[in-house]
Amino acid sequence: MSDILTKLIMLSGIFAFDLVIYYLLGRSFPVLKTTWRYGFNWFYWTLSAVILTCFWFLDIILLQVASYNDRKTIIISIALVLISKILAGVYLLLDEITILGLTLYSKYKEPKSTTQGPVVTRKQFLYRAAVMMVSVPVTAKGFNLINQAYDYQVRQVKILLPNLPQAFHGLRIGQISDIHCGSFNNKAAVTGGVDLLMQQKPDLIFFTGDLVNRQTKEVDGYINTFNRVKAPLGVYSVLGNHDYGDYRSWPSISDKRQDFQDMLTAHKQLGWKLLRNENHILHDHGASLAILGVENWGIKRFSKYGDVEAAHKGTEEVQTKLLLSHDPSHWEAKVLDFQDIDITFSGHTHGFQFGIETGNFKWSPSQYLYKQWAGLYQKGPQYIYVNRGYGFVGIPGRVGISPEITIIELVRS
Repeated sequence: MSDILTKLIMLSGIFAFDLVIYYLLGRSFPVLKTTWRYGFNWFYWTLSAVILTCFWFLDIILLQVASYNDRKTIIISIALVLISKILAGVYLLLDEITILGLTLYSKYKEPKSTTQGPVVTRKQFLYRAAVMMVSVPVTAKGFNLINQAYDYQVRQVKILLPNLPQAFHGLRIGQISDIHCGSFNNKAAVTGGVDLLMQQKPDLIFFTGDLVNRQTKEVDGYINTFNRVKAPLGVYSVLGNHDYGDYRSWPSISDKRQDFQDMLTAHKQLGWKLLRNENHILHDHGASLAILGVENWGIKRFSKYGDVEAAHKGTEEVQTKLLLSHDPSHWEAKVLDFQDIDITFSGHTHGFQFGIETGNFKWSPSQYLYKQWAGLYQKGPQYIYVNRGYGFVGIPGRVGISPEITIIELVRS
């Protein structure tokens, strides 16, 4: 399905939903269709048009807005408008059900009123007041019902590699990405996600960048949580675009440099082998497998510290090569030129923390920015797997795109 057709389908769905909410608002609050009609209509449909336009041009907006805070504001604003309409729908539907119940009750149980015009009886008033009282906590908890911020999903993926040494046949690799410690507000849930990862008993674990949002001290309270992430063959990590301190103002250059040194120290405290444009080779019964790791490299405004050539050096004779690179745009831009790199492991996109995944269908605004935005992709003999992320940033949660723990099994075909 083309991107344009997908956009048209999604925008049609949003517009249809807007029509339903507009109808229900008019039914529940008639004053919006009379006294406040013009102002309400203008505000409602202008806001709807803005959101629909933003969705259509989302890729252009996000790629051309240079400021991180501006991009964050746009994303949060769109999400809050859509979520507010969903939560409003909870109340409006409850109200409609109540009105229907009252109508049926009045028709069969209460005597007909001789008073002209609509009259709210004492019983109707009490019923509708009760609905509003119930709707308040329902609406307040509504975001929790649709927020999947800590709904960790284990995704099992099998990849066939004809050149995989027999000694590594069946190797199980766990991958997490984009932890973003500074966004967490539920340490117990975060710990539960780590428990879930360790229950999978992977042989090897990769972390593909973005440990924090803005500065290294965000990880301080989570060192004892994530240093439990261990595997028999080791845990290997790379840096993401958020790990360099580029998203905040620093009092001085030396403060920023110290923050980066603290980041390197944090990886050591976690017990993870940080690969900075370098590699590590695993040996087993005469067979070898190379793990390459590069620093962040992204298209457009994102930092380009990664050097695949430096990471590749010394692995020329190794039969199988696995690369950790935070940003999936790196794959088509640079990595595919190294035809002996079998699989690239990335993150970064978070699946935009908003979208739809059902069966074989998946959609997210992220796909208008990244060709490879979630899951497994292949070009010729080379693969890339894009992890949907462990944490969240910008939007304070997730809707439709759950945080991910990936278990990839390598199989010799």
